[in-house]
Amino acid sequence: WERPRHRPAAPRSPRRPHEAPAPAPHPGDDGIPTGASGWEHLPPAPPNAKYYAFPARLHGETSRRLEAHEKPLQLQNDYLSQLGFRDLWRLQEEGMDAETGCLIRFYAGERPHSIGSSERIQLSGMYNVRKGKIHLPVNRWTRRQAILCGTCLIVSSVKESQTGKMHVLPLIGGKVEEVKKHQHCLAFSSSGPQSQTYYICFDNFTEYLRWLRQASKVASQRISSVDLSCCSLEHLPANLFYSQDLTHLNLKQNFLRPRPGGRTFTKLKSLNLSNNNLGEFPVAVCGLPTLAELNVSCNGLRRVPPLRVVGNALLQTFLLDGNLLQSLPDELERMHQLGYVSLSFNEFTDIPGVLEKLTAMDKLCMSGNCLDTLDLQGLKRMPHIKHVDLRLNSIQRLVADETDFLPHVTQLDVRDNKLGELDATVFSNVEVLHCERNQLVTLKISGYFLKALYASSNELVHLDVYPVPNYLAYMDISRNHLETLPEWVCDSRKLEVLDVGHNQIRELPTRLFYNSSLRKLLAGHNLLGRLPDRLERMQVEVLDVQHNQLLELPSNLLLKADSLRFLNASANKLEMLPPATLSEETHSILQELYLTNNNLTDKCVPLLTGHPHLKILHMAYNRLQSFPASKMAKLEELEEIDISGNKLKAIPTTIMNCRRMHTVMAHSNCIEVFPEVMQLPEIKCVDLSCNELSEITLPENLPPKLQELDLTGNPRLALDHKSLELGQTPDINTHGYTEASGVKNKLCVAALSANNFCDNREALYGVFDGDRNVEVPYLLQCTMSDVLAEELQRTKNEEEYMINTFIVMQRKLGTAGQKLGGSAVLCHIKHDPMDPGGCFTLTSANVGKCQTILCRNGKPLPLSRCYVMSCEEELKRIKQHKAIITEDGKVNGVTDSTRILGYTFLHPSVVPRPHVQSITLTPQDEFFILGSKGLWESLSMEEAVEAVRNVPDALAAAKKLCTLAQSYGCNDSLSAVVVQLNVSEESCCCCELAGVPPPSPGIFAPSVSVVIKERPAEALAMPSSSSGVASEISSEISTSEMSSEVGSTASDEPPPGTLSESGAAYAGEPRCSLHPVCLSGSFQRQLSSATFSSAFSDNGLDSDDEEPIEGVFSNGSRVEVEVDIHCGRAKEKQLLQAPPEASDEGIVISANEEEPGAPRRAEGSATGTMGRRRGNGSVAPHERSHNLIEVAADAPLRKTGGYFAAPAQPDPDDQFIIPPELEEEVKEIMKQHQEQQQQQQQRQYQVEHVADYYDTPL
Repeated sequence: WERPRHRPAAPRSPRRPHEAPAPAPHPGDDGIPTGASGWEHLPPAPPNAKYYAFPARLHGETSRRLEAHEKPLQLQNDYLSQLGFRDLWRLQEEGMDAETGCLIRFYAGERPHSIGSSERIQLSGMYNVRKGKIHLPVNRWTRRQAILCGTCLIVSSVKESQTGKMHVLPLIGGKVEEVKKHQHCLAFSSSGPQSQTYYICFDNFTEYLRWLRQASKVASQRISSVDLSCCSLEHLPANLFYSQDLTHLNLKQNFLRPRPGGRTFTKLKSLNLSNNNLGEFPVAVCGLPTLAELNVSCNGLRRVPPLRVVGNALLQTFLLDGNLLQSLPDELERMHQLGYVSLSFNEFTDIPGVLEKLTAMDKLCMSGNCLDTLDLQGLKRMPHIKHVDLRLNSIQRLVADETDFLPHVTQLDVRDNKLGELDATVFSNVEVLHCERNQLVTLKISGYFLKALYASSNELVHLDVYPVPNYLAYMDISRNHLETLPEWVCDSRKLEVLDVGHNQIRELPTRLFYNSSLRKLLAGHNLLGRLPDRLERMQVEVLDVQHNQLLELPSNLLLKADSLRFLNASANKLEMLPPATLSEETHSILQELYLTNNNLTDKCVPLLTGHPHLKILHMAYNRLQSFPASKMAKLEELEEIDISGNKLKAIPTTIMNCRRMHTVMAHSNCIEVFPEVMQLPEIKCVDLSCNELSEITLPENLPPKLQELDLTGNPRLALDHKSLELGQTPDINTHGYTEASGVKNKLCVAALSANNFCDNREALYGVFDGDRNVEVPYLLQCTMSDVLAEELQRTKNEEEYMINTFIVMQRKLGTAGQKLGGSAVLCHIKHDPMDPGGCFTLTSANVGKCQTILCRNGKPLPLSRCYVMSCEEELKRIKQHKAIITEDGKVNGVTDSTRILGYTFLHPSVVPRPHVQSITLTPQDEFFILGSKGLWESLSMEEAVEAVRNVPDALAAAKKLCTLAQSYGCNDSLSAVVVQLNVSEESCCCCELAGVPPPSPGIFAPSVSVVIKERPAEALAMPSSSSGVASEISSEISTSEMSSEVGSTASDEPPPGTLSESGAAYAGEPRCSLHPVCLSGSFQRQLSSATFSSAFSDNGLDSDDEEPIEGVFSNGSRVEVEVDIHCGRAKEKQLLQAPPEASDEGIVISANEEEPGAPRRAEGSATGTMGRRRGNGSVAPHERSHNLIEVAADAPLRKTGGYFAAPAQPDPDDQFIIPPELEEEVKEIMKQHQEQQQQQQQRQYQVEHVADYYDTPL
């Protein structure tokens, strides 16, 4: 591309010599002009302008002029290539898209400035100015130039109002006041006994407000500081040098270039020049005699000049992080006051020797360099160093070389290295040791002064601390391979926090509980079979023993634990709870009790009354059948209760005594009567999904704080219209899924379900996690399916279209993605329409910590990958771009994921390129799970698979995952999507086919119904798909999104009736294995709606209907429809000779409408052959499988867990599908036999078959 020709410059009004140019207004809130593509036309540049006349702006922030050698198109192509685009044609296409302007944009002419940054640089104009007291007649109003820059008000003199002498009024500590006697007038006063006052009248209210806002900020400061960061500065404003009292100047993230000589600041103490891409050290700082702190981080510096250039004896802090330094000049040793030098994320291979002479230094900061060994002799020569930070290097060993001890080192940080063993006894006086995320098998430490030990995420089998650490207060040795707890731990008299979770410990010493200082004990995810029997004087306040093998808790645990406030014993084998008191008096102060996923019965409930201060109670997934009203009445301080996944039939009315209750979770029970929770004043969330509610009437005035009411999965629920209207008020039906606000009072996750994706045999599922923002997940949910649909039109390569989808989504986020970001995972199921005999393919793509796992043969198969700092290739890439990784493992302190959507201001360190994996679905694939970050941080993949493998309902499965995660300690928002599968043994059809595409994998649009009914001749309908080559697939998706405060659970009871393994009903009929007559139908459930999202109940019935539609098996959130899909080339002769009953049935796709001549048969649908209701509120047909995504095939053996069974195989002559080309002729034939066919069909279905009418909103 050539540089566009400039139009002749328009004549401009003459500018006064000292008048600063007024910032050009910009339409956008961020100051970015609107328009097409990445090019924007501002005032034209001079005719002789080069490429550098074009300013470039990245991700909506600062803009800079291009250098003479830089070309706009090349810059744009490089930027898009770093995002992940590969093909040149795609780079050009993306570059011409208008939305790319939020990522990279070029301007013709002057550089744009946002209004905010322009105000911070300077304000100026010609205004009426008066000096001195306003009531004195000697002072007159005069038109003068006024400038507000830095910390001063600059006003031209009366005689030389446009040139020459300027009056400077310092504003730090002064006043800026409104003058009411004059319109748009401000009074500026300096501080001190000789203060002066200037009055300025502005021409309009807008100018008045801008000056008032900026001047007030300056006057309110206590120190003389100026913040000009992110202002796109190429040089300092000349008027800034009038602020000679300036002590702190922030110039980070600009485009300043080193310039020798010039004016300087005589009192400047702190100067921040980071992220200016200087390239070479700014020698101008040599003229700052008072400078004490200098920050030149992230400037691409390759060398620091010698002291004769730097020569600043007062310098105390020198920050050089994120450069390309490999050495330091020896002249630095003369800077005797230099006490802090930061060298992190450079390219040092060893510790610079000059640091040995800087005796004022006490901390060595060299994280993120290239050290592979730690030379202890070098540290010995630096006795002034107390804190050593060497994390994120490549250290494999410590080289002692006859080094005895290093008593001066008190803190050692070697996190994220490659150490296999560590003998830290040489650091005899060490107080804090960080060695997480290494490969340590053995660890030896000196315990004389040890106060804190962090050694998690290693492979430790032996931990030796000698002598006993009497000062040790915190120890984290979780996620190792320890089998026993070291004996010396019990003797640590000051130990307050002990984390030994995720090990292989089988027993905890009794003496450990006698430690009077121990306050927090985390021992979850071990192999504990029991806790010490007799406990006395236990002072532990927080006890976590979840995920062990405990059969019981010590009998006196709650009697003696007077200080216990938090107890988590979830995921054990408990059948009973210990008593809290032996009399009516109790000393329990227990506030949080988590007992989810145990074997507790009703006998435990009375024991809860011994904890009157209980606020949070989680007892989901136990064996509770009742909760006595008298016991609930005594828990008056209860705020949150989760009793989901039990067999409760009612919630006691005495819950009204709990006036502080804000969350009630009781899904997946057998509750028939809606509890009186709507009368609670603090109620926020009520989840009664997957129960047996039949009637509910909401009060006229809903609770003011109610945010979620989930009643999905109640197939018999009837709502009166008055309540329906109330249910559509805000905070109830605004959520499309099962959601809850949580501690942060906002849900930062979203889920996507696109069934019948692209009106084809495809499906799309997704989960999005914004961590702490709600904007990005919402945008991804609304937009990402459309982006993928567009990419599918460009290419069929799975990896290519998935990668491009995520990258295009980066620009679709617009300005929201410039500062915010989010994790995402997408799963796309498709079948190649050009290969009818092919298999279905599942393609997963993810960025961030949202992940997908596939259950194959009962084992988890990961389909995702988390790109974090522990990935060696990602860490290498981050270091190449010189990003700073903070101590909490986040890029520039923002995100710990190196590949994530959004956060474009972190480009190129953080990119949206996803991990993509495609897999062909097989008969061994049972289901897959999509989950947000909080889900996988709380549950292992193996545990998630095991938890939902025996849950036949996908909604219940998703809810169970979220409930378990919350009970296990997740405090983040949660989202889970469960998609269940059943794939046939074969993928090829032996039938004679007409070449039409295979049936859709049960993915029908929400407005489409799948109907089987009697068809008159004039109303013959064509099948939705008639190919027998591909497999039949039906899908069910369920999404459950939760945040920290509210849990949800699901029953894991198998259905009472499943399909016969032998399929003997049709055993003798010849059929191709792919296309039998299928009675386990194709069905799909939409995402669980929050209560009253439509005028229909969740089973597809109108709210006035009393009985479910015949042939539809529903639990309110899932609909199972019996569908006959088979194939065969229907010849005219076969059609003419077909028996009457063979032409009665077919598949009709209709948009929730009745066809004429198709009578509804609903009588008797609730009894007889239809099936019976299950405990969780769903309806299951007798001897039918609960397949969710199913492929018809030969009847294989039922999988363990009672999951799926293939349908039986009837005779191919029993039923057939009419091709489109023969439809008219068949209609004529059918007219002659219509009456006889209908009568025979009626008798046949009454005797042998299930109901013949199926209608769902799916």
